[in-house]
Amino acid sequence: MTKTTIGVDISKDCLDAYRLPHQSAKQFDNTKTGIRAFRKWAGEDVDRIVFEPTGPYHRTFEGACAKAGFALLKVNPKNARRFAEGIGVLAKTDRVDAAVLARMGQIEELPSRPVADEKLNQFKELIGARRALVKERTRIKNRSKNLTVRLVKNQHQRRLDQIKRDMAAIDEAMRAMAKDDPASSRKFEILVSIPGLGEQTAFAFLIDMPELGTMSAKQAAALAGLAPITRQSGQWRGRAMIAGGRKMLRDALYMPALVATRFNEDLKRKYDDLIDRGKPAKLAITAIMRKIVILANALIRDDRVWTPQNP
Repeated sequence: MTKTTIGVDISKDCLDAYRLPHQSAKQFDNTKTGIRAFRKWAGEDVDRIVFEPTGPYHRTFEGACAKAGFALLKVNPKNARRFAEGIGVLAKTDRVDAAVLARMGQIEELPSRPVADEKLNQFKELIGARRALVKERTRIKNRSKNLTVRLVKNQHQRRLDQIKRDMAAIDEAMRAMAKDDPASSRKFEILVSIPGLGEQTAFAFLIDMPELGTMSAKQAAALAGLAPITRQSGQWRGRAMIAGGRKMLRDALYMPALVATRFNEDLKRKYDDLIDRGKPAKLAITAIMRKIVILANALIRDDRVWTPQNP
């Protein structure tokens, strides 16, 4: 029996929906009223609704559909585009994208995942604001190196001081949110117990990888985009590389991995062993990042803080 799948292309103003196998399409306003109309149009015999994340524009839709009991599948836009090209669809309009998503949902056996709760969305908004402030601070510092006019230099310094205060306020808000939630508070305690991991990396784990503690080691490494991908064809053997996964988390892990190679005895031994075997430093650091993810996943799964291993 053919499953009923609805693909939805979400923009700021509209929801373009396409239903398979009926091949029916309809557009709704991306408002509470429009979402209610979509739910009524979708009916109850829907196996899954497939859509791409669009930042703040999909959250109300996602929450309302999850509350209504629909099975939701949120797919990576890059994967959706590659799927479209793979089936020969080169045009790109909102209606075409919705149809591609519906077909992708029918063909691909992709698992649906729980919808992020409101607290996680607030965490994401806070850390997104903090990351934007870090980028702005870097830009201002770079521009300040070439300034000669005292007035402009003073303005830049005042902006840097304000950014520092704003970042401190965001950090305090995230600490308070983590403390108020027993599950997040315990995960945070476990993560910061790992030598080399500070508060910001712990927050990155909580926000960018909320599945931590529920996966196998291989699944955790793959989700972070730190599992080497084999590349070979016939007699050709290419160099394995990492790709995909949670890029923001990988970016947040790089500096802690460097610190861990100096101050975490367990990871330092692993790093030194890789270097002694002639592995490039970049590959060794990537391996340490992968070890940190696997370690964090295991500790949270077992609900225990880090303790040093016997050499």
